[in-house]
Amino acid sequence: MPWSGPWNNSEEKTLPLPLSRFSLLSALAAASVNMALPSTKALYIGMEVVIALSSVIGNVMVVWAVRINRSLRDTTFCFIVSLALADIAVGALVIPLAITISIGLQTHFYSCLLVACTVLVLTQSSILALLAIAIDRYLRVKIPMSYKRVVTPRRAGTAVLLCWLVSIIVGLTPMLGWNNLQFLRDNGSLLTDDLLVKCEFETVISMDYMVYFNFFGWVLPPLLLMLAIYIEIFYMIHKQLNKKVTASHTDPSRYFGKELKLAKSLALVLFLFAVSWLPLHILNCITLFCPACDKPMYFIYIAIILTHGNSAVNPIVYAFRIKKFRTAFRKIWKQYMLCQDPVGRLPQRGSQRGRERRLRQNDDDDDDV
Repeated sequence: MPWSGPWNNSEEKTLPLPLSRFSLLSALAAASVNMALPSTKALYIGMEVVIALSSVIGNVMVVWAVRINRSLRDTTFCFIVSLALADIAVGALVIPLAITISIGLQTHFYSCLLVACTVLVLTQSSILALLAIAIDRYLRVKIPMSYKRVVTPRRAGTAVLLCWLVSIIVGLTPMLGWNNLQFLRDNGSLLTDDLLVKCEFETVISMDYMVYFNFFGWVLPPLLLMLAIYIEIFYMIHKQLNKKVTASHTDPSRYFGKELKLAKSLALVLFLFAVSWLPLHILNCITLFCPACDKPMYFIYIAIILTHGNSAVNPIVYAFRIKKFRTAFRKIWKQYMLCQDPVGRLPQRGSQRGRERRLRQNDDDDDDV
């Protein structure tokens, strides 16, 4: 998964070679990798550091923006905050562990397994948050008149908690026994009597779990469901916008126009998530179904970087595609970073004109996407 460096232990499990021949091939492969790896690993670690900083700073800005901007406090942005919190954890926790473990440290089996499961929990929470966002946008388009009555803040909060609960159950399943401990015990050369092991993802996590349960059960179906939901959303919006606009349809047209803009932005977030994570899951499938197939090290590093990089791109999408976020980011930068008044001089508090201006500004903020 996305935090470990070399993934070559799977070949130790599957190649039907005599031990002496296998040891010779392993030694030759390790020697060739060690000669070529320093520059590659240095580049990998450098990119991980940049991604970690960008992910933490960007997603903290997202949470901060929702906190200071009332127009961002609806149910959709509640799910976006949940997604941002998972991305903050990736930058602050997962990537530092990835860098540390890529050095090839020996740890206790269950310590390594817990780190791997943490990655799985955060990944699953991101997927379910994206699914919740898609369902939320679908309901806004499908039942616009009764949406606020059906999707209340309390129900949205319950949905967020449920997403995290399911993510914890799915991600921690290997801790309950679906792992490689028995295989390592059968192969004494990979595990010491104290359960110390070279901490790599494929060393502790079963590829059966990753492919059949995680990918085929909890990654691919939600992605396909989200794809179907967004296709239906775009169809319904275009159907509404193509109707003849009369005086009575002005507000609905404006409403669905805003929904179309936001749906495009959130669909882009989904697309980037799929592009970032599918290569790594494809590599897992290759490991399981074609253990003799060669997986170049730079492919593995690229797949890992893509998964981590996804945590840093969402704030960029929000800043460029969603005006409410862009305005909030500017306010944070000017007011809290540069210590400037982001609004500038306003008329005195008792001024009628000043009150009207503030009301118009608030209305514009609520309307803009």
